[in-house]
Amino acid sequence: MRFFNRINLHTPESVELEFSLAGIGNRALALLIDYHVVALSLLGFSILWIFLSTQLMSYLLQREGDFSAVPPWLLAVFILGTFAIYAGYFIGFEVYRQGQTPGKRFAKIRVIRDDGRPIGLTQAALRSLLRPIDDFFFIGALFILFGKREKRIGDWVAGTIVVQETGRRAKPSLALSDRTQQLVAHLPTLANLRNLHPDDLAVIREYLDRRKDLTRKARHDLSLTLACQVRSRIQLEAIPDGLTSDEFLEAVYLAVVQA
Repeated sequence: MRFFNRINLHTPESVELEFSLAGIGNRALALLIDYHVVALSLLGFSILWIFLSTQLMSYLLQREGDFSAVPPWLLAVFILGTFAIYAGYFIGFEVYRQGQTPGKRFAKIRVIRDDGRPIGLTQAALRSLLRPIDDFFFIGALFILFGKREKRIGDWVAGTIVVQETGRRAKPSLALSDRTQQLVAHLPTLANLRNLHPDDLAVIREYLDRRKDLTRKARHDLSLTLACQVRSRIQLEAIPDGLTSDEFLEAVYLAVVQA
C-alpha cells in the first residue's frame, strides 16, 4: 500500500513542487477526529433545538389558534441545521485554514488543488457534499487505496489531493541583503501589493522554501519566470537594478507578510 507516494505538481507559474501524499492511515485518523468534533457539535445543536422547540410549543399551546404547521417547520429547521453543521464544518475549516480541519491539522495533512495552490470555496464545497457518497460502504477508502493519486470521489470531482504537511508553512528563513531590506520598506509605495492573491503568495512561499532542492539552472529559470509574473501582477514598472529575482521575490513575500 502506497502510504508515502510522492507526487510532482506544476503550478500555473511553471513552478514544480513535490509533495508526499497523505495516505489512508493519516486520512482515516483525521476523519475520525473530525467526525468526533462534528458529533459533539450535532449533539449540542440537538439539545438546543429540543429545548427551544419544547419551549415554543408550550407557549403556543397556551394560546388560541391552529399551530399544526409549526412542528413540520421545526423539523425542517433541525434538518437544515444538521446539514449546515456537517457540511459547513469541513467547508469552513478547509477554506479558512488553508485546507486543514482540526483532524487534518492533528494528523499533519492538508488539502490542496491539483496544481499545488490552496483550495477555495468551490473545491471545499464539492468535497464536503460528496463526502456521504465516499463514506457509503467505504467507497472513498477503496478509491484512495487503489488509486495512483490516492483520491476519493470528492477529490476527483473537486480537483484536489491530500498531502502530508511539510512542517515548513511558516515564514521561510531568509538571509536578507541590504538591498532586499530597502525594497521591503519601500515596496508598499512602489507597487500595488493588494493585487497579489493568496494563491500567488503561496506559490512564492513554496518556491522560497524549496529552492535549495533545485538545480542551479532550474532555480534561475523558475525564479526569473516567477519574478516577472509577480512584477506584472503588482503593477511594478521594473525590478530594481542590481536585485536578483530571488531577492525580489523575498522582498515581495516579506512586504506582504509584514503589511
